[in-house]
Amino acid sequence: MAEVPIEQLTQRLWPRGDDEHTYALLDGARDPKVHPALSASELAARCLYIGELDPALARVAPYLVRLTRGAPATLRLLEASWGEAWGVFFRSSAPMGALHRHFRRLLRVQDERGRRMLFRFYDPRVLRMYLPTCRPDELDQVFGPVEFFLLEAEETAHIVEFRNQRGVLAQSEVRSEKRLAWLGDYLRKSRDEDAPKG
Repeated sequence: MAEVPIEQLTQRLWPRGDDEHTYALLDGARDPKVHPALSASELAARCLYIGELDPALARVAPYLVRLTRGAPATLRLLEASWGEAWGVFFRSSAPMGALHRHFRRLLRVQDERGRRMLFRFYDPRVLRMYLPTCRPDELDQVFGPVEFFLLEAEETAHIVEFRNQRGVLAQSEVRSEKRLAWLGDYLRKSRDEDAPKG
């Protein structure tokens, strides 16, 4: 099981506190637990496929999900998905309907022979490799109203953030501090014990 950097994820996904601008794109095809987890939650979710879906297709479809800071369903989703490549997280001030339309436009791409294919941009392994190859116009197309994408790195204790800064991709990686928290406590305690008593 992957180490889940919940504190760092929360700080990055909700940098201004509690609001309604944090989302996930989750891939039902990645794990059979995705769809039941969404169905059992009270989180607002919309399938990126439209129309009346066969239940088997609905179970493996991609979903746009609004996350609520501190909600038990959000925490369960973060814990279950991190390190399992269930999807990507992002922030946007656009309404959910506009985000749904934006991401639906990215679902199909054409290869060099003109064949239409499904583009699984919501898989963190795909997005992590694809974004650094994009031209400025492609970055604008992928990001649209998205402020930033947040996803697991290859080493799941790391968080990767991507931003489109006027057609230039800005990428940063943050290592989870969870494993070293004990060291700071130990050093503070040692320093306090060694301080002269006055």
